[in-house]
Formats: sequence, C-alpha cells, structure tokens
Amino acid sequence: MLSMQSSGAFAKHLFQQFPILTVSCMRLFLGAVLIGLVFKIWKVKLREVKWSTILSFAVALAGLNLMFYASIARLPLGIAVSFEFIGPLGVALLNARQKTDFVWVGLAILGLMLLFPFDQAAQPLDPLGIALALGAGACWALYIVTGQKRSGISSNHTVCLGMFIALLMLLPLSLYIGIPASAFELGNLFYFAIFATLASALPFCLDLFALRQISALSFGTLMSLEPAFAAFSGFIFLGETLLWNQWLALGMIITASIGCTFTTQKQKHAVVQTS
Repeated sequence: MLSMQSSGAFAKHLFQQFPILTVSCMRLFLGAVLIGLVFKIWKVKLREVKWSTILSFAVALAGLNLMFYASIARLPLGIAVSFEFIGPLGVALLNARQKTDFVWVGLAILGLMLLFPFDQAAQPLDPLGIALALGAGACWALYIVTGQKRSGISSNHTVCLGMFIALLMLLPLSLYIGIPASAFELGNLFYFAIFATLASALPFCLDLFALRQISALSFGTLMSLEPAFAAFSGFIFLGETLLWNQWLALGMIITASIGCTFTTQKQKHAVVQTS
C-alpha cells in the first residue's frame, strides 16, 4: 500500500503527457522486465507452468490496469476507488463463514462508506466511468481469487509471466492509438521505470506472496486499509484536515483489519489443534 501511494506523483506526471494505454503498457513492460531480471525468469520450466492460472491472472492485470485508469479519467478519484473496492470486499463477503467474519467485513464497508466523497457524488456521474470502475473492481476480485491458485511456479515468476501476457493483450490497441515517441526519451523512461517499480513490480509480488499465506477473506478486508492509508498520509505529510467522520472511518477500518486477521489466525490454530 505504501508503494502504491508513493507512485502517485509519478503517475500524475505521466498521465499529463501520455495516453492511458501508453502508461499501462510501459508500466507492465518495465515491471515484467525488472521482475524477470531480478528473479531470473529464464530459469522457469515452461512445461511446469499451469497456463490457465497465468492467463486468468493476466486478464485480471490487463483489465485492472486499463479500466481503473480509464475510470479516473471520467470520475473523481475518490468515487472511482470507492466503486472499485466493491470487488475485493465482495470476495471477502463470499468467503465469510463465521458470524465474526461478517462483523469485520461489515465494519470495513461502513468505514469505506464514511470515507466516500458524497459532496462529489452530488454532481452527475458519468455512467461509463461508473461501469469502468465496477469493471476494475471485478478484475481486482479475479486478481485475488486467481492469485491464490497454484501456478506451478513461484509467485514472482507468476507475476512476471502474467504482466507480460497482460502487456500482449493491451499492446495491439495501444499501437493502434499510437505510442508517442517521447515515451522512450531517457527522462520519461526514468519516470516510467520508477512508476513500474512502485505501482506494479513491488506491490504485485508482495500481493501474490500474501495471497498464498492468508485467506481471501483476510486479504479482501485488509485492502480496505488502502484508502484509509491515503487519507492518513494526507493528514501526516500534506497537512490535510480530517473530519470526525473520517477519523471514525479510519478507526473502523483498522479495527476490522486487525479483527479479521486475528480471527482468521485463531481459526487456523483451532484447525491445526483439531487435526
């Protein structure tokens, strides 16, 4: 989450100069190259790869990249993120089994509702923007579900292959629209490389590692910390004022995340003792 939030300044610089598809493709390409070099992708034995899992993961990455950035071009950022979070919270709800699970997920949903920018929502919202944000949320849900499946290779290699295939999915449309030559200038390549590291390579690798250690319920609930973290970062680093409802929302989301994680670990411990 820290990595994704830190990428905001680079994203703002790039989106002012380049089309959404160009930024998405460069992000995927450079992120895949970086992961491939660091984790030696050439050592992967292709016959051991479960390609159905890799392909599903690639579809999730391609859709998430394209639809989220397209949605924030039509909607205020806070609105788009709120609609997008229906995806991971939906996964959390579908994986809830105990009464306490529903309590924690419900608390996270209430917290996110308190963070929702209702003043911006009072204005007419672009229906296509809403559809794109919901589509991004569906891709995020697929990302969580697929990320927990075994791919036959390490999580880092899974991310690398998934990003490369996602790039191949988006590249034809990007080439049709046109990639500006300035995207390959040294200064812009530096911005793209930092953006790819902070917004793709690092968070995706850490996400997949986490998804193979914790339940989809815990992961989906913990994702609600992201907008809370953004609001708190604005308070600490930018001097932004948080209203009482935002402080209450932060408390709810943090409590839900800690409670869900604690309950899940307790259930795992009980299962181990029983077996």
